[in-house]
Amino acid sequence: MSNWSRVRRILAALSAIAVVCLALAAAAPDEDFATLVKRLQAEKPRFAKRQQALLAERYDLVDRPAKGTVMSGGKPVQEGVRVRLPKGMTWERLAGLSPEEIKERGLWPAGFLPLPHPHHEVGGMVFPQFLIDETKRQTGRDLTRFDLAFDLPDHFLPEFPAPIYLTTRPDLGDVSQGKLVTLSNYYTLFKDILNPKQLEGLRLLVTPFPQQQFNATEDRRSLLASQGVACFDCHSNGHTNASTHTVGDIRPNDHRHRIDTPTLRGVNIQRLFGSQRALKSVEDFTEFEQRGAYFDGIPADATRKGTNPLERGSQVQFMAEFQELLDFPPAPKLNVFGKLIAAKASERELRGQGIFFGKGQCVACHAPPYYTDNLMHNLKVERFYKEVTINGLTASADGPIKTFPLRGIKDSPPYLHDGRLLTLEDTVEFFNLVLELKLNEQEKKDLVAFMRVL
Repeated sequence: MSNWSRVRRILAALSAIAVVCLALAAAAPDEDFATLVKRLQAEKPRFAKRQQALLAERYDLVDRPAKGTVMSGGKPVQEGVRVRLPKGMTWERLAGLSPEEIKERGLWPAGFLPLPHPHHEVGGMVFPQFLIDETKRQTGRDLTRFDLAFDLPDHFLPEFPAPIYLTTRPDLGDVSQGKLVTLSNYYTLFKDILNPKQLEGLRLLVTPFPQQQFNATEDRRSLLASQGVACFDCHSNGHTNASTHTVGDIRPNDHRHRIDTPTLRGVNIQRLFGSQRALKSVEDFTEFEQRGAYFDGIPADATRKGTNPLERGSQVQFMAEFQELLDFPPAPKLNVFGKLIAAKASERELRGQGIFFGKGQCVACHAPPYYTDNLMHNLKVERFYKEVTINGLTASADGPIKTFPLRGIKDSPPYLHDGRLLTLEDTVEFFNLVLELKLNEQEKKDLVAFMRVL
């Protein structure tokens, strides 16, 4: 083993020890709850300022909706490349450089580096304010954290509350009636649509269970002792509201990725679950989330704070059955094979489809009709930049990531597994560089137009 390898292992071990020490300090017996709240509330503005400075440096955050394009429920889609380039650089010039040149000259755009959690050293579930407000209005639960807040502007997030489409009742269209489904209204909304087993699965998905930051212990991060968090607090209406977290199964802490909550729409056609865990069924995913991810992967905390082992043969199966009813939004321009109906598509969309299946090589991973291959791929993005630590996150190698479906993709910003890409235009620029495609400006615009109709 080289000296450098030994140094890196020692640093990793020290980082892990530091995380444990921080956790122990947070729960130290000589610091009562009132003192903990006072200390963390005092620190909150400093970390919020740090994160907002990072976002402003990386992105153009202005509210700039695209003309004539909205999500399935009507919320405007943001347009344009928002990732900022290094001074004096253009996308065309950057695409003309090799990965080695980009890395050596430090030209990889900061917005294409992994995105840290709002307070990466602490991590944990964080919810957008609109979800906090509506959940409190309906149920009285408060998902506010006194130590930190969500970071991305609302106009870059999915619509809320999102429409719900069911594979079993496509004739009904959106069955949410424009409401956020919670424990207070799920029965009224679905009693005549679901069978008893499916209805019980939905009940469990909207039932709060103790979670690392939201529980009854005195090292929680909610002011009041909390009932906990429900699956549909992150996956609102079976979709996503872009709530974030850090993965619970990777160590040391600085290498734990931020998670952008994925949509549950279309889980019935997926064969891998979790962006990197490659769980093989939605039942596995459901059980892991409640047992592991809820407590940041720390079983001892789960035991102390109120773990709720779900019965695999009934409860987990009921929850999975409902999730597998969640359908993609309608795509009226696509035929049964998932390709454009020429008579309904614009020239730009048709050209974009040609790029998708040709020069863009998108189809290599995103095959129709659902635009996924149900595999994992390692993009090896680290070949473009040198390892760097950003706000507590070490940006190194991401490793293999599952291929997420692109059906309904315009409804699910931000993009990539950690939400580092705010728009579809950002996504096209990212893959144009990573895959070395050499797309021109018109080809990029056409590709975005095609993805918006999937």
